[in-house]
Amino acid sequence: MMSKGNSCLAFLTFFSCIYWLYAQETDSISTPVVITDTTALDLQGFEQKDRTDSKLILKDNPLVLITEEGEPRFNLKDNSAAARYDSLWMKELYENAALSDEMYHEVSTQSLEAVSEEEEQQYIYNLPTDSLKARLAKLNQKTPFNVVYNPSLENVIKSFLTRKRNLMQRMLTTSQFYFPLFEQQFDNYDIPLEMKYLSIVESALNPKARSRVGATGLWQFMYGTGKMYKLNVTSYVDERSDPIKSTEAACKYLSKLYDIFGDWDLALAAYNSGPGNVNKAIRRSGGYRNYWNIRRNLPRETAGYLPAFLATMYIFEYAEEHDLIRKKIERPYFETDTIHVKSLITFDQISELIDVSTEDLKILNPSYKLNVIPYIDGKPHILRLPKSVMGKFVANEEAIYAHVEKELKSKESPLPRLVKEAANNRIRYRVRSGDYLGKIAERYGVGVSQIKRWNGLRSNNLRIGQRLTIFPRRTPGAAVATKPTNTTSTAQNQSFPPGTKVHTVRSGDSLWTISRKYPGVSVDKLKQWNGLNSNSLKPGTKLKLCECPS
Repeated sequence: MMSKGNSCLAFLTFFSCIYWLYAQETDSISTPVVITDTTALDLQGFEQKDRTDSKLILKDNPLVLITEEGEPRFNLKDNSAAARYDSLWMKELYENAALSDEMYHEVSTQSLEAVSEEEEQQYIYNLPTDSLKARLAKLNQKTPFNVVYNPSLENVIKSFLTRKRNLMQRMLTTSQFYFPLFEQQFDNYDIPLEMKYLSIVESALNPKARSRVGATGLWQFMYGTGKMYKLNVTSYVDERSDPIKSTEAACKYLSKLYDIFGDWDLALAAYNSGPGNVNKAIRRSGGYRNYWNIRRNLPRETAGYLPAFLATMYIFEYAEEHDLIRKKIERPYFETDTIHVKSLITFDQISELIDVSTEDLKILNPSYKLNVIPYIDGKPHILRLPKSVMGKFVANEEAIYAHVEKELKSKESPLPRLVKEAANNRIRYRVRSGDYLGKIAERYGVGVSQIKRWNGLRSNNLRIGQRLTIFPRRTPGAAVATKPTNTTSTAQNQSFPPGTKVHTVRSGDSLWTISRKYPGVSVDKLKQWNGLNSNSLKPGTKLKLCECPS
């Protein structure tokens, strides 16, 4: 009878032989050689003969694989199908990141005038008023919001179905990522589930959205209000951008507003402009408490707020009737999981170790401002990853932290370095006559979108004397490439065939304002038709208003 140790050794030997024979049949060229000796973890201890024509895997440190050239690289595998689904989702989320500006403009500059006949013709299916009234009546039966027909609401709905058709189509797809989370939280707090549509009006489902006054995140919390509801904001973390924590805070805030007003319409108005402005509007209206009766006494942006919310609700509930179809996603809800980090770690390190792009990490972890997850004793910080790769991180957690610690000891800690660089490089720029964002961006070697994000700008408009925070990549006067960073100068000198519909840019114009003037013309189409790769425009530039040859 063999001893226990001998029997285990015999089993392992037998299993190794079976595995070796199988491997020879399936992959005779690059068969991995598994090293079981724990003392072999010192990579420098391997002789070249151990790295001949085979790949060498360290069993006790599965992070590292030695290539045929003797160079270490990371060897964590992922499910290829799941990775493909993830990339499809991430593509949707990347492309939606700029839509919050578009939604903000639609709400704050909302026209109460009827949609023109020309605009109506841009919409494939006509929307008869009687049909709209019947559908709104059905919605009113399903929700505690006061969904009642009035001409102003009809105009907003038709405007969304014409001018904002592309935005609504995109929201139908992106909502599949966030709505399950919202619905669960609203159900916990006994809030109408239709409140999920508020996130579209507030931020167009962009957790990094930042308003011109500093409101941030999916639910657009101001700094003070966020602090009231325990949303931590530090130099490294902004929990207003955390989808889970900010959604819970929004639930608490909305519940409090409903306790005050006893009406969800007024609670929404107060969410946008504050309870004080709603109370003023009630007083100025003579004591009315119906939103539509006090609307004229509310701030302009709030006056367009509830109609935008109800129009979004209508479009989502009757999307198919208007030929708005959710893009088919093979995985309808993007599955993620979280883990508490036990060491300071950067997005770059995570990306390198488990093969998730830093852009994906930014989308999944939007509350980390410097792409660094800090470690603070007694205050846990969470890393969110796709479930498909979470196993990689958990199974190799000790090795990952050991790798990070070794890397941090070998060079400066990335956290202080990033903060120091940001502090040293920041400048305050005063806008002068003739300045526009594209000119300033080119001067300092940065992007227009970056300047807008650093300063919470919603549009490209600037005023003389305005102060801008900029983190320059080059100093003014430094040599730059002769190739222009955008094509507006080319467009300015373009000539077009006779009969081409053209708009000449005037001072104060932006792609947004131009698109509003011409039915069926969007910002994306203007950029496509005119070969623009930025939003900056120069007065005198001629822009084509159709897809026609130059």
